[in-house]
Amino acid sequence: MPKPQHAAASPPPPQKPPLLPLALLPPRHCPLAAAVLALLSVLLATALWLLLVLSPSQGAPPAAASEHSALSDAGAAVAGGPGVASPLSLGHIVFGIAGSAHLWPRRREYVRLWWDPAAMRGHVWLDAGAPTAPGPNAAWEGSLPPIRVSEDTSRFRYTNPTGHPSGLRIARIAAEAVRLVGGGAGVRWVVLVDDDTVLCADNLVAVLSKYDWREMLYVGASSESHSANTYFSHSMAFGGGGVALSFPLAVALAQTLDVCIERYPKLYGSDDRLHACITELGVPLSREHGFHQWDIRGNAHGLLASHPIAPFISIHHLELVDPIYPGLNSLQSLDLFTKAMKMEPMSFLQRSICYDQSQKLTFAVSLGYVVEVYPNILLPRDLERSQRTYIAYNRMSQRNEFDFDTRDVQKSLCKKPILFFLKDVWKDGNMTRGYYVRSSGRDDLKRKVFCFRSPPLPDIDEIQVSSSPLSKRWHLAPRRLCSAVKGSINGTLFMFVRQCGRGTFGSASDSL
Repeated sequence: MPKPQHAAASPPPPQKPPLLPLALLPPRHCPLAAAVLALLSVLLATALWLLLVLSPSQGAPPAAASEHSALSDAGAAVAGGPGVASPLSLGHIVFGIAGSAHLWPRRREYVRLWWDPAAMRGHVWLDAGAPTAPGPNAAWEGSLPPIRVSEDTSRFRYTNPTGHPSGLRIARIAAEAVRLVGGGAGVRWVVLVDDDTVLCADNLVAVLSKYDWREMLYVGASSESHSANTYFSHSMAFGGGGVALSFPLAVALAQTLDVCIERYPKLYGSDDRLHACITELGVPLSREHGFHQWDIRGNAHGLLASHPIAPFISIHHLELVDPIYPGLNSLQSLDLFTKAMKMEPMSFLQRSICYDQSQKLTFAVSLGYVVEVYPNILLPRDLERSQRTYIAYNRMSQRNEFDFDTRDVQKSLCKKPILFFLKDVWKDGNMTRGYYVRSSGRDDLKRKVFCFRSPPLPDIDEIQVSSSPLSKRWHLAPRRLCSAVKGSINGTLFMFVRQCGRGTFGSASDSL
């Protein structure tokens, strides 16, 4: 029997469309309300389109995007990468040398004295009037760093009545150098100097090796002038002597500097702007006594003969001081100066003191510069004070103008030292030998007439000083060197300088 057929299921009742709130439905026959709703829809669509187009994730203008990418890569490079734990070398340092197109043809000779194109990297940054790059046949091509023209800074405010807007350009060299290296490429430090600075690169590497470059670090020294430090800041590194920025700090500056310097239009130059922006980042100055701003004029003998017990790194304002060695012009003097500096960098200009008790003589040796022979006994505490043979940059000469220990120049003719200045220096195996020649002072005849005793060492015309290399860790716990007189032959006095051994008490305790 067939199964009964069920009736076809009736279709479900049609769903009514959802009702819009009455507030959103325009009243019938109301053209104004319909127009308002249409306008709101257009505005909403426009806002969404602008949000998508201008979103940072969609891209930025090409220049800004590349700059942002370079800084991001540089910041990422700080965190790690190959060679992070390797010893610091010159290849890890980028130099930014501030100069001007007007002065560069003359001052490039100073840079040539210390620049090593095979081991160093960096640029000389000049203003818009920089000359074109020299041709390949130029005599000095390749012995100097390449030239870059700084970016235009006319958009920044500068309101200092006594300074020059070039301070804005020079302050931005650190940021431009960071952008130039992009992802870092092994950079650990950015070092800023001027084109009239002479730098000891080996000692710079040794000193910076003490620090962890992965931290934000600001390394340098203040001025010799108390007035300059008071006007600018006692906690500011003066750029002529050199400013070392660890790469993380340089990257942070590159990201914030342009906005920061707009807050300081009244500042004088580049160093104080850089210091202001580093202060905003909360980074203090790490002082190193080998950086020398040299805010002085005239005879620099008093400073050179009493260098701090620290590795020599730099001197500045070379055109404002007399030639370093008598009988030579300024450039010839600097050539001999840097020759001695490169021969044995760590001990260069380091002081040692010894005595001849029988003749009541004091010998003060400044390696690579001078041997002073005093006709009486002077104790180390007095000798470490710099003789004020110079005046300050502002032409003041009072004792309280200088932020370090000084003493008056000896006025008594009979108590003045006999000076033997460096004539030549050379290597003899592991030893460094210097040849110091007696200076023919104008007072020699007066000494013989008016002094009760003849000048010291009347039969000695030259002194040969032999020095042994210092340990590679000497700068971590520096100590004044020890020296001794070894006798004389045929008008030549022989001296020996070395690192003081353990158990020795120094020149005064051992000799007096």
